Amino acid sequence: MPAPKVPVSRSDSHSWLITGPLFLLGALLSLPILLSDRTYLVGHHLGYALALLALATLATPMELRFDIRRQALVTRMNDIPVVLALFYLSPWLAIVVRVAAGLLWNIFGAHLSGHKLAFNAASHFAGIATANLIVFEFGLHGGGSPLTWLVLAAAVLAGNMVTLAAIAGVMVLLQGVAQLPQFLKSSVPGFAVMGVNIVLGLVMLLTLVASQWGALLLVALAIVLFILYRSYAQFFRQHRNLTEMYALTRDIAATNHDGTLPDVLLGRVRALLTADSATLWLPEHGRHHEVMLSSRFDYPGLLDSATTPDLFRQLAMRTGQTVVAGPRAGAPELQSALQEARVKDVVVVPLRSSGVAIGTLEVAGRLGDKVVFGKEDVQLLETVSVQVGAAVENSRLVDRLQFDANHDALTGLANRRRMLTALGEAMSGRGPREVVAVLLFDVVALQEVNESLGHDAGDQVLIQVAKRLRGLAPQGALVARVGGDEFAVELRTASAEAAAAVADTLRAGLRDRMVIDSLTIDVDTNVGVAIYPDHGTEPEVLLQRAVVATSVAKSRGIVQMFNAGLQSRSVRRVGLAADLEAALNTGELEVYFQPKVALKDRRLVGVECLARWEHPVHGQVAPPDFVSVAEHTGQLSRLNGVVLREGIRRAREWADAGRSLTVAVNISVRTLNDADFPLQVSELLQEHGVPADRIILELSEEELLASGRGIPALKRLRDLGVRLSVDDFGAGRSSFADLSRLPVQEVKIDRTFVQGMATAPSDLAIVRTVVDMARHFGLAVVAEGVESELTLGLLEDMHCDMGQGFLFSRALPYERFESWLQIQADADPTVAPAGEVRWLRAVP
Repeated sequence: MPAPKVPVSRSDSHSWLITGPLFLLGALLSLPILLSDRTYLVGHHLGYALALLALATLATPMELRFDIRRQALVTRMNDIPVVLALFYLSPWLAIVVRVAAGLLWNIFGAHLSGHKLAFNAASHFAGIATANLIVFEFGLHGGGSPLTWLVLAAAVLAGNMVTLAAIAGVMVLLQGVAQLPQFLKSSVPGFAVMGVNIVLGLVMLLTLVASQWGALLLVALAIVLFILYRSYAQFFRQHRNLTEMYALTRDIAATNHDGTLPDVLLGRVRALLTADSATLWLPEHGRHHEVMLSSRFDYPGLLDSATTPDLFRQLAMRTGQTVVAGPRAGAPELQSALQEARVKDVVVVPLRSSGVAIGTLEVAGRLGDKVVFGKEDVQLLETVSVQVGAAVENSRLVDRLQFDANHDALTGLANRRRMLTALGEAMSGRGPREVVAVLLFDVVALQEVNESLGHDAGDQVLIQVAKRLRGLAPQGALVARVGGDEFAVELRTASAEAAAAVADTLRAGLRDRMVIDSLTIDVDTNVGVAIYPDHGTEPEVLLQRAVVATSVAKSRGIVQMFNAGLQSRSVRRVGLAADLEAALNTGELEVYFQPKVALKDRRLVGVECLARWEHPVHGQVAPPDFVSVAEHTGQLSRLNGVVLREGIRRAREWADAGRSLTVAVNISVRTLNDADFPLQVSELLQEHGVPADRIILELSEEELLASGRGIPALKRLRDLGVRLSVDDFGAGRSSFADLSRLPVQEVKIDRTFVQGMATAPSDLAIVRTVVDMARHFGLAVVAEGVESELTLGLLEDMHCDMGQGFLFSRALPYERFESWLQIQADADPTVAPAGEVRWLRAVP
């Protein structure tokens, strides 16, 4: 699985790539004015310039702020003095007033860094230069002329567009193009404010043109506008907060039981408070493990560490009160802790349940150079904490989901996901004289334990192996269960030889006998070892090569170190996959037929279709091998289709010859997950004119019970008239009660019980029980593995419906099967007129 993509984030020093061209753009736009012969009376304009400089400086703090990641889009009332400056001042004074007002506020009010100060000055310069050029080109015709209003409005709009483009450019440069849509969306309200500002600026212009005493009215209007701006900004923030709170409340309710609560909660809290990080901490309590999850700025997932010093959360837990600390807030020891942790400010709110603190919800590092968490932020976080505390206490899902995501439910060990993560961390952090080793332990004969003693006993074996490995593993090693019967140990060691020695020690410790339900069990393991960097540089590759070494260790009985020669088996499998595709394309795969016989009268009633593959190089490939390859390469549907098509075609030929035989085909549950499969079956039946009840689709017992998503397909096939059969029944853990919920008409008793029933009373009892229960549930029964007359006689006494096995015939290719049919017919005089074989001799 590819790692999540971390958003682009560059330092502010890269803003010079935008700042420099902006200064150059302002200069180029001012060049036509500089080269013109138009003169301006600077002295006449100087008084206006000082007044407008004061007005522009006062208007700058009146802002609407839109935070976007670490950057911010700020809309101010500067457009009003710009309108007046373009009318009353020369282009040069207009530039000086606009840039100076911005610099005065940025230096003494916002205290911006040098890079941001230079960028703002450049954007102001380019914006006012654009506005100057429009006024210069189109000219002004008096304050009362609508044409003048239009020119001034266009000039201000163009200047703002240049500034907006500059901010967008630096946003993309520093934060990545992914933030551009959010930036553009956030800038829409700013255009509405800009329109209002332009209209107000023109109203002020008309007032001043009518009478200079109108300046007194304008002062009053400016005060009113300041109050309105502040009120609108506060309303905008409150509306945003209410919207976010509603979405957060809705998501907390929706994710209370699906395991995504930490992701949704922490991500939204961090965005709501514009924080660098948001953390949820739940201390260990009873059976609940300690949980610490953090959502960090510019990191797409959750981390199990926090930037908040531990002192803050312990203080919040001890006092039950919210803890706030920052540059101008908090006790001296708290501020000292912040400086040591290099965190600007922190808010820690205790989560409560029934009046008791059960954890903390924390935010740290308010984004923005000079912005800190305020009273409203604290109130917001306290409001959120009430809902979170109730959700955590009601379900305690947060820590359980965190644990389940990285641990195996049966053994409590780390799972494959956690192992791969730990491998990656070890690879990147190993010392210069260290190697990272993966020791893979495959438990021998676990399947036999499951089959003989039951899956509960097998689970107990796995639990005991996990416990022993955890106790035997060196300090600092990670033990994980990475497969059904596979355990892995990740450790750093001095050399490959040292890793092999550890593997030997662990294997010897695992060999001690285990007592499971008063039974003593001997357990052994096969061990493969792979080393970083010698055997792979990626976690997945290293673990896969440990698997290859383990598979070789099964035949050699030793701790097997991986080497390049062992990879040939995996390479052979890859080649086999390519050859299988070619075999499917060229018809190289052959379909064999094994008869199914009605035991009451030994009449041939059907056949089972089985795929066989004679490889030109490797010879006869075992069906489990190429079926497994087909499953892993996505060719299983094609393989099933080849066998099904051939079976239906032969069913048509046998029907034309007077033999009404059913055709059974094995399919996988993955085939059932294909929604088009029932339609494909229907089309094949129609193409060959074969009744649907002549086709029997067989699924293994475990697959059938696990086919939750395949149930609709099973029902569609049943409605179509196709019969469904449970293959290898008895080998799994199902019961007839399980099967009664599935649309099946037949069960096939696993061959291991049928072959042992003549000598093992327990197998005989199992077969007898299956036959009796199947009759009770109205299901037909087929006994697989009938290989002796004694077995056949026992099955006939039980009134088993059908038999299949070597006693009648092995699976045969079509021509040999036809010959077998003819021999049987010739050997028995009781043959139907149409040529159907009525009786079959049981011939070993």
